[in-house]
Amino acid sequence: MPQAAANEYDVVVIGGGPAGEIAAQYAVAGSDRTAVIVEHELLGGECSYWACMPSKALLRPGSVRGSARAMPGVREPLGDSALDVPAVLARRDTFTSHHDDAGQVRWAAGVGVDVIRGAGRVTGERTVEVTGADGARTVLARCAVVLATGSTATVPATPGLREALPWTSRDATNLVDVPERIAIVGGGVVACEAATWLLDLGASEVTLLVRGPGLLTTAEPFAGDAVAAALRSRGVAVRTGTEVASVHRDAPRDTGIGRIHGGPVTLTLRDGTDLPVDEVLVAAGRRPATGDLGLSTLGIDTLRTDDHLTVVGAPGEWLYAVGDAAGRTPLTHMGKYHGRVCGDVIAARAESRPIDGSRHAATSDRAAVPQVVFTTPEVASVGRTEQDARTAGFDVETVELDIAVAGSSLARDDFAGHAKLVIDRASDTLLGATFVGTEVAELLHAATVAVVGSVPLDTLWHAVPAYPTVAEVWLRLLEARRG
Repeated sequence: MPQAAANEYDVVVIGGGPAGEIAAQYAVAGSDRTAVIVEHELLGGECSYWACMPSKALLRPGSVRGSARAMPGVREPLGDSALDVPAVLARRDTFTSHHDDAGQVRWAAGVGVDVIRGAGRVTGERTVEVTGADGARTVLARCAVVLATGSTATVPATPGLREALPWTSRDATNLVDVPERIAIVGGGVVACEAATWLLDLGASEVTLLVRGPGLLTTAEPFAGDAVAAALRSRGVAVRTGTEVASVHRDAPRDTGIGRIHGGPVTLTLRDGTDLPVDEVLVAAGRRPATGDLGLSTLGIDTLRTDDHLTVVGAPGEWLYAVGDAAGRTPLTHMGKYHGRVCGDVIAARAESRPIDGSRHAATSDRAAVPQVVFTTPEVASVGRTEQDARTAGFDVETVELDIAVAGSSLARDDFAGHAKLVIDRASDTLLGATFVGTEVAELLHAATVAVVGSVPLDTLWHAVPAYPTVAEVWLRLLEARRG
């Protein structure tokens, strides 16, 4: 098909997830610059329709029910009643806007950003080719091109696995059918959260097949142990040190996202045993979706960025990468952080303003990253683990204790939790913090501020937690450190 006439913008963003949206918004805010987002699926990206939003919508009802069952006066009328699965799924669908991105398109228009439907790839300096349903067109960028294409689920090359049409995280978060028996390959965040909501929605047999020694192995060991113990107490078979040798499915067929993809599945494990299930979910990690972006035309083999999010090796200062595509920290909130920094850098360079070291550098996506795993119990962490800190050469002191304060006892009768601080002796500041327990996510931002701000522990002593809240654990941790 003949190529359409070229379009020209100041900023062209390839990929319309949160990182790309924020980069475009910040790059043009308060100016007469123009920007366009090129998106081949839905504006809003993975987080809005297939990851963060639907997963948390599926997890929250079970969490609320658990809290209610731990509260006298509430648990008695509640009894053993199950969740209303259709109602849970209907609420989830409202958060994904029923896979309609019209609202996101309106948002883009409201901040002065155009949207082009299609797949974008770089074909030369400041030049992007967009291939859509109506053919190809060329879009030129006067100032910057931003790569914000996110990531895709990894499916291992296990014999028969891909042919069996397994679920990925997209199916799990958008499930329509709840399998009675499901095997989950993996032991990370997606695997643990999916196991939690599948149990809540009525799956009777959930098996986690984990190649490594435990769950959530990048966190403090007690975090993965607590999640594993909780899942086992609910009947999940957590099988560590286990690999799948081959997979066979009777009559595999693509029945649509979130539906059981054919007949029964048999997973043959390395020890020779067979595991029959109704569905298999592969949660074996993700990889940046950067394979077809045309970087080879610029002589770039591996996508790397500096702290201004500029792609290393690109000629000039016009090509950037943010979010999962940058390969730095694959979390939505860190992708948005990238978008803010990148947009500010583009704006400063466009206006010939100096690049300020703090405002225009992404420095918090290495050793100050906050993350929450919304399992039961929750795991909330920021910064370095003890092992990470020791490996990096820090002289480390740790403080840890169970979370047992007035606020936690009031929160629910069966509250159980644990907290740990990792401290740099030389500077007397926090390197990391981990909390495990019910709704401990709300404790995390204080720890993030302390880590990013290098707040001395003697100063933290004067940050008095309100009473009676679970945050009082901060006082107990500092008291334990003082001795």
